[in-house]
Amino acid sequence: MGNESRRTRHALNRRDFLKVSSGCVAGAAGIPVFAASNPSHTATPVTAYPVLDVARLSDLTPGTTIPFSYPSPTSPALLMRLQEGALDGLGDDSSIVAFSILCTHKGCPVSYKAEQGMLICPCHWSTFDPAKGGSLIIGQASSSLPRIALRIEGDRVQAVGVHGLIYGRHTNIL
Repeated sequence: MGNESRRTRHALNRRDFLKVSSGCVAGAAGIPVFAASNPSHTATPVTAYPVLDVARLSDLTPGTTIPFSYPSPTSPALLMRLQEGALDGLGDDSSIVAFSILCTHKGCPVSYKAEQGMLICPCHWSTFDPAKGGSLIIGQASSSLPRIALRIEGDRVQAVGVHGLIYGRHTNIL
């Protein structure tokens, strides 16, 4: 009887140990562990991006730039109609694009230099190509500029989302 109760006790301790240790490992890795039968642990719904009318399509001639804020008033952005088509561009010639103008390096506002066709950060000279999806060309930034998702509704160009994370934020929707 002594050996039998010792084995049972040992097996329960091992099982409990495995439950606790696997929970600790998952917790340390940032993996949420929930009981499947607990309905209070449901995914948090993602808040939708606002829809913002940015410009009239008929007013956008090649070379036009329009500053605006999106998705919030503290998020400066720039709508551009480039001279030629762009990656993920909008319109008949795919030349309409928009980006957050906060540099991905330190958050300085970039400006569009039409003569070079580039968005350039005055703080550390990171250079981004709007025709190539805002991709980083040179500089200390480590990622492309966040691209503002656009759509055309009638004669309106609307901002409808953001691809990439705006500098200084843990989420684009505050």
